Amino acid sequence: MDESRSDLNGKLSGCRVVLTAQRKAEQFATALERHGAAIVHAPTLSVIPNVDDPELVARTRALIDTHPDIVVVTTGVGFNGWAEVAEAEGLSEQWHAMLTGAQIIARGPKARGAIQSAGLTPAWVAESETNSEIQQVLLEQGVRGLRIAVQHHGAGADGLDEAFSAAGAEVSSLVVYRWGPAPDPDAVVAAVELVANRRCDAVAFTSAPGVTAFLDAARDQGLLPEVLEAFSDEDGVLSAVVGNVTAAPLLEHGIEPLIPERFRLGSLVRTMVTELTARQSQASSSNR
Repeated sequence: MDESRSDLNGKLSGCRVVLTAQRKAEQFATALERHGAAIVHAPTLSVIPNVDDPELVARTRALIDTHPDIVVVTTGVGFNGWAEVAEAEGLSEQWHAMLTGAQIIARGPKARGAIQSAGLTPAWVAESETNSEIQQVLLEQGVRGLRIAVQHHGAGADGLDEAFSAAGAEVSSLVVYRWGPAPDPDAVVAAVELVANRRCDAVAFTSAPGVTAFLDAARDQGLLPEVLEAFSDEDGVLSAVVGNVTAAPLLEHGIEPLIPERFRLGSLVRTMVTELTARQSQASSSNR
């Protein structure tokens, strides 16, 4: 980065930012703290690996035996977890060979990066980072009679299995990790209250299920209207998301969150710093 430490310090002094992610939370927090922000950790979900899941191991062995025609990789963390499963079972070489012989489809750059790190090359990447684009392209290509393996994100089924099966494909579903409950429910309760009472400046979300869990917590506390109003108000609480997929649950409630041009954590940090700095400047000018 070109900015010196002296340039970074203090930009967000006085800003309180709620982080709702468990993965890379420390990295995210450190990046914002370097700008002077005060961080409130309130992960709305936990990530639970399915490394010891016997069904996942069995499906991996079956794919090695049958050689799928297409492998859809929806998340980088899920693909890396799948590689760990293969390694733990002594199947790394066979797993790699199975993937080498398949057409690998990646949902976005993160999935592509994980695939390339394994020494493999994706045949096509959905730059929109949406499953709907993958579904459209493969159905237009034609999947009847093909064997398709789909590595899902933590929320599990997302419509791909059903769409491909209906089009005549033989589908194998792989859930390498799943979303679990909030590791600290009290922290989520407190974070919802901060937003409802407008005692924080921004909330950052990195997954659609994480957004949904936050809104569900607000509803359970009877504070959903206040939270939505706080997010909707230009002078209220900034809602910031890492990409279009994460934004969907907010958009469904009429909230237009801050979205970086590049769907990356670093881009989200830079975009948030710019927006929050502008808001601080505007508030200072209006108070003069």
